[in-house]
Amino acid sequence: MATTFRASEHQHIRYNPLQDEWVLVSAHRMKRPWQGQVEPPLLTTVPRHDPHNPLCPGATRANGEVNPDYEGTFLFDNDFPALQPDAPSPGPSDHPLFQAEAARGVCKVMCFHPWSDVTLPLMSVSEIRAVVDAWASVTEELGAQYPWVQIFENKGAMMGCSNPHPHCQVWASSFLPDVAQREERCQRAYQSQHGEPLLMEYGRQELLRKERLVLTSEHWLVLVPFWAVWPFQTLLLPRRHVRRLPELTSAERDGAPTGSEAGANWDHWQLHAHYYPPLLRSATVRKFMVGYEMLAQAQRDLTPEQAAERLRALPEVHYRLGQKDRETAAIA
Repeated sequence: MATTFRASEHQHIRYNPLQDEWVLVSAHRMKRPWQGQVEPPLLTTVPRHDPHNPLCPGATRANGEVNPDYEGTFLFDNDFPALQPDAPSPGPSDHPLFQAEAARGVCKVMCFHPWSDVTLPLMSVSEIRAVVDAWASVTEELGAQYPWVQIFENKGAMMGCSNPHPHCQVWASSFLPDVAQREERCQRAYQSQHGEPLLMEYGRQELLRKERLVLTSEHWLVLVPFWAVWPFQTLLLPRRHVRRLPELTSAERDGAPTGSEAGANWDHWQLHAHYYPPLLRSATVRKFMVGYEMLAQAQRDLTPEQAAERLRALPEVHYRLGQKDRETAAIA
């Protein structure tokens, strides 16, 4: 007797049309008891200002420069950049298996706030708006010189970020990075075949289907992609066609959640942001990309639909604010 397929019970592979790759979904693995690594609890107390923290206002950085006493955002050149504007070219290759090309660019660091004990979700709407405006400004500035500007945040010790001060990085490069190349190629091919941007049609389809939506507003969608690799990966999309951050209206900037932004000047491109939380089952159980993921292809356990359902069920109050409320109640 044939078994009826159920995504929550039976393994299958899903296609990612944005990056032209497949992911193995094995939701039945969530039934196995967890005996792997458990992360330590998050640091609950972070000093608001630490004079020895190189990102704090007035602090001295590793290169000897002293930060200004900034009160909003603070943008500066990375003291140890992966890209420099004046690097020499490696010259022509003598064999097709040994190719190297010039790589030039700039790397900047942007602090979101003068306090170390806040993160973007704990900042006011006007403070977040200032961050979005600063992103748009630096994208405009560096985009006039370089074909690609990548804004990203590595948040938390679990992601290798040892400094809790709220900040992100901005890298501009003379070349188009691999992921950007794949996303550009896929979006260009889709528009050529279907006559509209891939992510515009995808957003409309997700609005109709609803099962992977996490949040919706007048201007934005937050969803777990059908092809998500990380267990609680989400995708942020504008509800209209927007190519780059500087094109966002004032109302769109006020309502923008934040993430790793990807925008470009091509008409087939849709501005979007990726979120890749490293969590597998909880805040202390981490997803590792090893073994099969490194040697074959990406694999996930719970389905994107299950992940979206769990995210929708979370309280809207930030967990740190809720914790303070509980502490206050306990003291009272």
